[in-house]
Amino acid sequence: MKIGIIHEGKNPPDKRVAFTPEQLAEIQETFSGQLTVEVQSSTIRSYTDEEYRAAGIQVVEDISSCDVLFGVKEVPISSLIPDKTYFFFSHTIKKQSYNRPLLRAMLEKNIRMIDYEALKDEKGVRVVAFGRWAGIVGAYNAFLTYGKKTGLYDLKKANECYDLEELRTELEKVQLPPIKIILTGRGKVGKGAREILEMIPIREVSEASFRNDYFEEPVFTNLDSVEINRRKTDGSFDLHEFYTYPERYESDFQKYTEVADILIGASYWDPRAPRLFELKDIQSEDFAISVIADITCDIDGSIPTTQRPSTIAEPVYDVDRETMQEIPAFSKQSSISVMAVDNLPCELPREASSGFGEQLREWVIPALLLDYAPILERATICRDGDLTLEFMGLQDYVDGKE
Repeated sequence: MKIGIIHEGKNPPDKRVAFTPEQLAEIQETFSGQLTVEVQSSTIRSYTDEEYRAAGIQVVEDISSCDVLFGVKEVPISSLIPDKTYFFFSHTIKKQSYNRPLLRAMLEKNIRMIDYEALKDEKGVRVVAFGRWAGIVGAYNAFLTYGKKTGLYDLKKANECYDLEELRTELEKVQLPPIKIILTGRGKVGKGAREILEMIPIREVSEASFRNDYFEEPVFTNLDSVEINRRKTDGSFDLHEFYTYPERYESDFQKYTEVADILIGASYWDPRAPRLFELKDIQSEDFAISVIADITCDIDGSIPTTQRPSTIAEPVYDVDRETMQEIPAFSKQSSISVMAVDNLPCELPREASSGFGEQLREWVIPALLLDYAPILERATICRDGDLTLEFMGLQDYVDGKE
């Protein structure tokens, strides 16, 4: 088997790659006689062609001789090679209308599409993701935003840092008054965000202490579903019921908005579940939050001040408390500054690529060499010109009926 690493063709360019040079060299050595590796030449990725050559990996212009092709973002339709197996984030599983032509093209070109988002273990837990790095960069951007809003310090943008070590050095500039910070979510994204809070470092306190006590230092609390939602009928909480019937619950988040200064949103949100707060709530004098870093970036989602994604070039916009409309970043001291970059791992592409490649090395490469691998079968959207049984629910989407 020959596997190939494609150059990214989507605009704006993405500097991430599925595997680092060292990882490919190790894979090629470990599975010698079973697979070989080629890397398609690229001038934009965070690891240069020269770094791959130095690791003993062949760099080529034409990658059509490879059997299995790994990318990161969606492959442009014009670049798709018929009859190949592709791995990338297709953004079709949720029936995204803008990628309907891509899925149609893969069906027409007889491509086997294995989507990273669908790679899950037997318990249904995703095994390949950039979540940790979204959390790290998103939380870093929260403090970048706070520094610019208050004028207390000035951080480089994350994408201007060479690596995590330089980002860590930048954090030494952070000087905070005794503010209170909320982090929502305890998954991979939340754990990544927590790394930044611990680097600064900021002390963690219980949610009760966060709400009721005064501190002479900055503190944070880490909230999950149980702390921020309550059953409509009696104010209690049952985790299984919440996951199954989230519409039976209402937000209990207001008691935190009255005391918090920064919100870092890193928790998954089901559209049937209540929002953390409603947009009109920001008009209240009791709404104390002034900086929101929405790592989830769900438009019109759990954090309603996220009115659109922001960009790496312009990561922040403000929302006026009175009009509830977007205004330029930091143009009004009383407004809420929102960071909602939707491709955060791109800001630390070398580290993000390394972490991603480690996951692929563990879960995907060995599976590729098996005659039958359940983890790959469950993640295969289409093959042989048809949707797989797992994804037959996409047929109306492909046909343009929904």
